[in-house]
Amino acid sequence: MKKLILLLSIIVSLTACRDDKKNPPDTEMDTPRTEGLENDTIDATEALERSSANEAKSYPVELQSIFTAHGGLSNWKKMNNLCFEMKGKNGDEVHTVSLPDRKSKIEAKDWSIGYDGKDVWLLKHDLAYEGNPRFYHNLMFYFYAMPFVLADPGTNYQAVEPAELDGKMYNGYKVSYNDGVGDSSKDEYILYFDPETERMTWLAYTVTFMDQKKSDDWHWIKYDKWQDVNGLQLPKKITWWNVENGKPHDEKMDIKFDKITATETKLDPSVFKKPAEAEYVKA
Repeated sequence: MKKLILLLSIIVSLTACRDDKKNPPDTEMDTPRTEGLENDTIDATEALERSSANEAKSYPVELQSIFTAHGGLSNWKKMNNLCFEMKGKNGDEVHTVSLPDRKSKIEAKDWSIGYDGKDVWLLKHDLAYEGNPRFYHNLMFYFYAMPFVLADPGTNYQAVEPAELDGKMYNGYKVSYNDGVGDSSKDEYILYFDPETERMTWLAYTVTFMDQKKSDDWHWIKYDKWQDVNGLQLPKKITWWNVENGKPHDEKMDIKFDKITATETKLDPSVFKKPAEAEYVKA
């Protein structure tokens, strides 16, 4: 019975993400995700114009160029869903994300994790999930959706000195967050980009989820394989590197992404609803 429930759940998600021809996207303009905008009192055109103006003021010029090199922030904000498959430590995983509200679901053979907009839930099947579901529910999405997720509200930017990484010089921006933003507002990132192509190449990051304290333990991911997904340049593969003296030294492991879709189709909230047999995960 549990396997039947899992199969039906996977079918619903895959159909919602990939059946755009049968379910054409909503023709209304997406609501810009910009703080301080009263969207219910202005029309869609004015909302988009205000959003564009706000973007120009909010992001450093070089960071705007990075977004443009990856297909454009305005194009990213048109998308209502993102889906991809990857091989996790316990087998294949299907990740489904509603981009405007960041509801999410991860489906694997033995478990499913979801975020319904308020809480994280876990559905166990034949085997228990090893790890912290609340930490993992949006982890791979966040790494995958670089550099666009760095445009989220509550984000701060600071240019850093160019760095030589694996024999080449890269320019960089350090990213931090206002207190209370997300589950780990103490996390920090440094995005390094190729000054010639303006595409992102490296990401350094800290992890503060467990103790909520700032850290100087930097981890490194290399982004050097990109692919076109509905006009966006999204990763085909990302590679974690071993670290020596605070810098990436040699390749450690990589993750490849398959069956990627990013479309304007709006996913029904039922896709992310907690199944009856699932349990909410405590913070």
